[in-house]
Amino acid sequence: MASSTVVNKGWVYSEYGKSGEVLKFEENVGVPDLKEDQVLIKVAAAALNPVDFKRMLGWFKSTDTSPPVVPGYDVAGVVKKVGSQVTKFKVGDEVYGDINVKSVQKPKKIGTLAEYTAAEEKVLALKPKNLSFVEAASLPLALETAYGGLELARFSAGKSILVLGGAGGVGTLVIQLTKHVFGVSKVAATASTGKLELLRSLGADLAIDYTKENFEELPEKFDVVYDTVGQSERAVKAVKEGGEVVTIAPVASVAPQAKLYSVVSSGSVLEKLKPDLESGKVKAVIDPKGPFPFSKTVEAFSYLETGRATGKVVVYPIP
Repeated sequence: MASSTVVNKGWVYSEYGKSGEVLKFEENVGVPDLKEDQVLIKVAAAALNPVDFKRMLGWFKSTDTSPPVVPGYDVAGVVKKVGSQVTKFKVGDEVYGDINVKSVQKPKKIGTLAEYTAAEEKVLALKPKNLSFVEAASLPLALETAYGGLELARFSAGKSILVLGGAGGVGTLVIQLTKHVFGVSKVAATASTGKLELLRSLGADLAIDYTKENFEELPEKFDVVYDTVGQSERAVKAVKEGGEVVTIAPVASVAPQAKLYSVVSSGSVLEKLKPDLESGKVKAVIDPKGPFPFSKTVEAFSYLETGRATGKVVVYPIP
């Protein structure tokens, strides 16, 4: 559908570098050609993820799609067209998802920071009716990462967990999933001083101020430590004998005892958790500075890059 009638405005970078230097607004980035198993989505909202700016910096250029690229993984929007093999969705459906099956292996050239994007039906789910487009866009990559990491750690009811980076996009969801869905004996989480109350409101039994305490020196040890910040070497000191450490932040080195989790995007996880989203057991956490309007996408990136965001940074509305 590279038709001249539809103009697709979007944010593009044509070379690797810092978002503030390379990301530019373009009036027409082209509309993605629709494959048989894909739907065309009119984007309403898109969330930013650390993988977006790491990709822009060229951290995984050997497996990346070469620029020019429209960044963006998370989307919420409305189906405008369906491929011939699509069975789950019809035109007009409100959907959401992480459009890239594997984060660092050939992510799409036209991502979600544009008016239109295309995605395979298997990575999408119907948007729960109680969620706004902003809330829905904030969830897919972080929720699928949170859930998949817990599965990798063999987390189950009655276990205890320590979440490193509890106020971030993934951390806020790990706390809620363990507390309200899996059934936890105790959930502890780390954050800076001003965010401890948020951790408690999400369900943390113990909120640890990492500016004042070293979590690995606590006398208490945990069945699972979920590391979202890249501190696996310290995390292994906080886990019980025979427990599990999962990290989603591969820094220079990952402790040998830790398991590295890399998400594979799938709408089935979103479908599985739909009752928990609809009941309000699991809520989207949107950074209070947002949502950022489409015109302020560069500012949204520079804020995310500070590492100080609470929950998710979302761009909305996308006109």
